[in-house]
Amino acid sequence: MARTVEKLSALAVNKTTKPGYYGDGAGLYLQVSKSGTKSWIFRFTFAARQREMGLGPLHTVGLADARVKARECRTILLAGKDPLEARSATKLAEALDRAKMITFDQCASAYIAAHRGSWKNAKHASQWENTLETYAGPIIGAMPVASVDTALVVKVLNPIWQEKTETATRLRGRIESILDWATVSKYRVGENPARWRGHLENLLADPNKLGRVEHHPALPWQELVEFMVKLRSREGVAARAVDFAILTACRSGEVRGATWAEIDIEGALWTIPSERMKAGREHRVPLSSSAVDILMRMPQVDDLVFPGRRQGTALSDMSLTAVLRRMSRPDITVHGFRSTFRDWCAESVANSFPREVCEHALAHSLPDKVEAAYRRGDLLVKRTMLMQTWADFCAGKITG
Repeated sequence: MARTVEKLSALAVNKTTKPGYYGDGAGLYLQVSKSGTKSWIFRFTFAARQREMGLGPLHTVGLADARVKARECRTILLAGKDPLEARSATKLAEALDRAKMITFDQCASAYIAAHRGSWKNAKHASQWENTLETYAGPIIGAMPVASVDTALVVKVLNPIWQEKTETATRLRGRIESILDWATVSKYRVGENPARWRGHLENLLADPNKLGRVEHHPALPWQELVEFMVKLRSREGVAARAVDFAILTACRSGEVRGATWAEIDIEGALWTIPSERMKAGREHRVPLSSSAVDILMRMPQVDDLVFPGRRQGTALSDMSLTAVLRRMSRPDITVHGFRSTFRDWCAESVANSFPREVCEHALAHSLPDKVEAAYRRGDLLVKRTMLMQTWADFCAGKITG
């Protein structure tokens, strides 16, 4: 009678070289590849599907060991389980056991390190590090990331959810991203306990209803002419940088980082490269006669248009803020002048420029996607006229 199991011999296994499958019985096969390598395969049927499961190469798993492995697979099948799924579950459990030594802080550091290169500046990374260290670290920082659950996330967020809503919502998003990273990295399983929709929104108040977002304090555009007279009476690089920022309606960082290589004085154009823009797109700024005049009076002693005290270093953000403080205006910010410009665009009778021209001047994306699709240009000609009108208003040459 022919044998139905253990049909192969050790000698036959070693001598067989022809590519193909050679059955040992009860689902165990020796597989010989076209390249001559040999390995063990367990074939089985589960849920009406034919499946194959590798048991290891012959040079590592001998005939006797392969039969033991095949017997274990048959035992799992007898219990009504899929051997492949059972093996995956075992590997996952082992990985989670190893992950018990991986803390939330370690995952946070790894996440920040992986994404630091894609963030626009070091300040963004430091904001992540500071908020996580201040609020999450004391509660979940030293804990295994696999143990972080909903109750712990709420414990982190609750103390600041009402009083520091904006910080708390950003912190929640950062925790969610880190836990997602940990899940993909096989350090935890299950739903993300920091997710908002359908989860934390049921446990925490709607942040949009807790309080209004505080915008940068801005000078009313009706007071700008008087302010500009006082600003232009002040000396120093920082004062000229503030003046230039107002005239161009650009952000403080864009002005402080401006280089002569970006400036075309003859063409009255400043081209800010994409890597220095918040939106990640190149922004062309038409320069009014007043803005060009500032540039003409700046000595070109450095690559930077508005250099700091030490050669090769830019002005700090605080140096521009200090100009406002010395003018006894601690109630406003340099960034707020962008709002001043936008309010003037919307309210001044001297301004008849379309909304999209004003939005392009601020390097804003148009909120309406259909409108944006039809406005692919940057409206430079119209913006040139807009910025000259703005400069004339700042100088008191035209009234509001």
